[in-house]
Amino acid sequence: MPTPARVVVLPVADGPLQVVDVQLPDPGPYQVIVKQHASGVCHSQLHQMHTPRQAPVVLGHESTGVVLKTGDKVTHVSEGDTVMVTWVPRNATEGARQAEPATLNLPDGSTATSQNVFTWADTTIADEQYVVKVAPDINREVTAIIGCAVMTGAGAVENTAGVKAGDSVAIFGVGGVGLSGIVAAKNLGANPIIAVDLDEEKLAFAKRFGATHTINAAEQDPVQAIRALTVRAGRQTMIEGDVSGADFVFDCIGLKKTMEQIVPAARTGFFGAEPGGTAVLVGVPMTSVELNALDMLLNEKKFIGSIGGSCSPDRDFPKYLDWYADGSLDLDALVSARYGIDEINEAARALQAGEIAGRAILVFD
Repeated sequence: MPTPARVVVLPVADGPLQVVDVQLPDPGPYQVIVKQHASGVCHSQLHQMHTPRQAPVVLGHESTGVVLKTGDKVTHVSEGDTVMVTWVPRNATEGARQAEPATLNLPDGSTATSQNVFTWADTTIADEQYVVKVAPDINREVTAIIGCAVMTGAGAVENTAGVKAGDSVAIFGVGGVGLSGIVAAKNLGANPIIAVDLDEEKLAFAKRFGATHTINAAEQDPVQAIRALTVRAGRQTMIEGDVSGADFVFDCIGLKKTMEQIVPAARTGFFGAEPGGTAVLVGVPMTSVELNALDMLLNEKKFIGSIGGSCSPDRDFPKYLDWYADGSLDLDALVSARYGIDEINEAARALQAGEIAGRAILVFD
């Protein structure tokens, strides 16, 4: 029997997002239908909204909910289980079957596509690889952002970069992803932890999550400011200057300017003793980037990417829930705005305008 759902749809033509009443089909063998409690509202959806498309798109990729129905080959969740929906396979090494992105038949006869899942909906259908079972007593609103914001930021610091105690860290962009990176850096014992943004309120907010220093890039050159905070006197570069720069620099924005700042902000090499620092691209880039190859060569720096925080949700989500439970990940503060599904265009506008200090969520009745 079909399951009714209200779903946010991005139409082919430019215009506002639409909330559409649909009927979800019964799940296929490897599918799960989830009645949702809350969904994150992510910057990457803005990128999708600004990208030309040939078909309607259904959006959203992080949520919490309860399983309504499962396909006959689904074994890790059952009806009534509390789950998180995410866009990264929960355990990509489990079996050889390729997880299938969700599509949705709309009332006008068209078919909407997704980037693996859609969670801007009061009910969704997803491949079982994108559905992670969690404890039934979790906070079902604020934990919705673990499936992208927390995973992407914290995972980039811990999984991709491998930050250790005593490492210096700088993070460009302190929205939901960047703040999650700051939390991970603090939990791992990094010092200093430098937050870089253009907004003083966001920078002050970052201190609540563990930033030891803040840099307003609208008022000073962030590369020079990071270098000034991280001088290692007595250690010399190849050209006999003092070693400086952060061990790890993360770009959680993905603009051309920030992508081109994180490499020079990374630590210079200690000539003959140790290589330079690592720049990590976390934000989704929408443009090409030009890097200083000579700086990377002489200082043995690295520029690497991190997609989804290099996370394995089955492994990492319980850890992030533990961080929330012990108070080291303040999701109650990180979730700074709530909207109903009929307010989705206002949520998108506020996100585009930079009015969301942490992370916004949709809350479903």
